[in-house]
Amino acid sequence: MIVFLTLLVSSLIVPSIHAAESQLRAASQKTGTEVTLMSVYFRDAKLGWAVGSGGTVLKTIDGGQKWKKQTSGTPMQLTGVFFVDDTHGWIIGVNGTVRHTVDGGATWKPQPIDTQAAIYGLSFISPQEGWIVGGNGTILHTSDGGAHWTDQSSSTTAALYAVQFLTARRGTAVGAVGTVLSTEDGGATWVAQETQGSVTLFDVYFSDPSTGWVVGNAGAMFQTTDGGGRWIDRTLPCSRTCTRLTDLLRIRFTDPKTGWIVGERGMAYHTADSGFTWEEQGAVANVSLFGLSFPNTLHGWASGEKGTIVHLKIGK
Repeated sequence: MIVFLTLLVSSLIVPSIHAAESQLRAASQKTGTEVTLMSVYFRDAKLGWAVGSGGTVLKTIDGGQKWKKQTSGTPMQLTGVFFVDDTHGWIIGVNGTVRHTVDGGATWKPQPIDTQAAIYGLSFISPQEGWIVGGNGTILHTSDGGAHWTDQSSSTTAALYAVQFLTARRGTAVGAVGTVLSTEDGGATWVAQETQGSVTLFDVYFSDPSTGWVVGNAGAMFQTTDGGGRWIDRTLPCSRTCTRLTDLLRIRFTDPKTGWIVGERGMAYHTADSGFTWEEQGAVANVSLFGLSFPNTLHGWASGEKGTIVHLKIGK
């Protein structure tokens, strides 16, 4: 087990885990596939997509009551999906796979990039401008909707698994061996941030320009309240029913106080106080969950192994 070093011992607040109150209802949805679904993205409570192994792309227009396959045009494993509106979207995957749609996924066209590295994460702020990250420290930027991609120097060979841009200038990328990179100039320069942890970090999410979170294996969690200047260790401890620390794979906040995490063995966690305490929701699926999307505060979706998509409905 990897042991974390505390960034600021004097200011460390270890998040506590409480038993979940009955505010989450999780319902499995029929997807018609058994492949691993690595990512899910919903524009609103009705319109969503999920992607995974074998070039699988699924779309729903009714909140997941029915999922229909789309033709991606690739057999590659797909690792991410993102839409900036109802029609313009991107899917990414292994072997430098990037494909783009302008018709809601009815057709997907390849966008060649100058790498064969696996692409794991993507973030777009408009139909024209976005970033993708992946293996060997790969960061690529486009300002024309992906017609052309420009390499940005990350100064690392660590695999990068997630990226988030809040504006055209401010972004954060995370990955293996505790890597956290930030930029204040649209990626012209990326600066390594100190977390004093060597774990693999799988996801990053900023709920506002100052407050952000990264999560990873063995319960790893770090928080910043100054836009990434300092990262404080908030690693989740084992609960009373815990036999080993859970890998945390995706984190999303629906407002500055309300956040959700999913991960290994279908485990889910919820916070209503900006992450100072987390409620263990138990397993919302019997498989690991790799994707998470909340289009609003009441509805979320998680995706994972064996074609699993779970609808997470919040509230009574």
